[in-house]
Amino acid sequence: MLGRGVWSSVRQRLSRGLSRNVGGWASGEGRKVDIAGIYPPVTTPFTATAEVDYGKLEENLHKLGTFPFRGFVVQGSNGEFPFLTSSERLEVVSRARQAMSKDKLLLAGSGCESTQATVEMTVSMAQVGADAAIVVTPCYYRGRMSSAALIHHYTKVADLSPIPVVLYSVPANTGLDLPMDAVVTLSQHPNIVGIKDSGGDLTRMGLMVHKTRRQDFQVLAGSAGFLLASYAVGAVGGVCALANVLGAQVCQLERLCLTGQWEDAQKLQHRLIEPNIAVTRRFGIPGLKKTMDWFGYYGGPCRAPLQELSPKDEEALRMDFTSNGWL
Repeated sequence: MLGRGVWSSVRQRLSRGLSRNVGGWASGEGRKVDIAGIYPPVTTPFTATAEVDYGKLEENLHKLGTFPFRGFVVQGSNGEFPFLTSSERLEVVSRARQAMSKDKLLLAGSGCESTQATVEMTVSMAQVGADAAIVVTPCYYRGRMSSAALIHHYTKVADLSPIPVVLYSVPANTGLDLPMDAVVTLSQHPNIVGIKDSGGDLTRMGLMVHKTRRQDFQVLAGSAGFLLASYAVGAVGGVCALANVLGAQVCQLERLCLTGQWEDAQKLQHRLIEPNIAVTRRFGIPGLKKTMDWFGYYGGPCRAPLQELSPKDEEALRMDFTSNGWL
């Protein structure tokens, strides 16, 4: 729990109406940060005894730092954040910030089930170096997570956050899509800068871009599998698990889309779809970590209850990469 001093400080800043200028995010004119670009959602390395391996985390970040990413997402779904203690989550953010280049943005997953816990985690992550908070929808009581409840939740978090907030909708994990009317309402908040949408519904994504066009609000695709299509409907980048192993190729796809080389972009997108499905929907985090081991990073084990791949699944995973020319 945060001490009363921290809460008092946050509330005083808000009551005085100070513009948010943490890390140079907002100007006096209220311009929000530009989050456009590609972000790998970094995995959390563990030792054989299931302890967080901070040294391997730093090694992975140093290697990934050679690619033209806009920044990194830590403590997202691929970071196994539900399996970490609060202190581990904060230490991962702190170590990541120290290992990263200062010109890269650090988006930290601060979502918890309650609004109060999310605010506390967000403030704490800002204190240890996060540039922005990416906040997943609370979902345990998903039947009661109406638009009104979610608008209230995110508004309170954004009101009290000393850093910008990015909404995060990942229905495959939460069983909950952030409703369109909630996104449109929240896009008007001065401290909410965008959304990572992992649902893969391009109609929804295009409508989201259209309905928030008058706001300083940006949409990030949540997967490399539909990155090209996302750019075509107005997204500005992506948080892509596949970028942890094919970073150069995902950044190349970004460049081809931004320069209008759609035929080449389509060819590359096609070759990325099967590997992307393999490390997301088909085999998930265990598949991503196994692939990282093959590509010169440290993947290592997952934390229980996630299990390692069977030999049969590992062979199928390898085939998805070799058949597309990546291994």
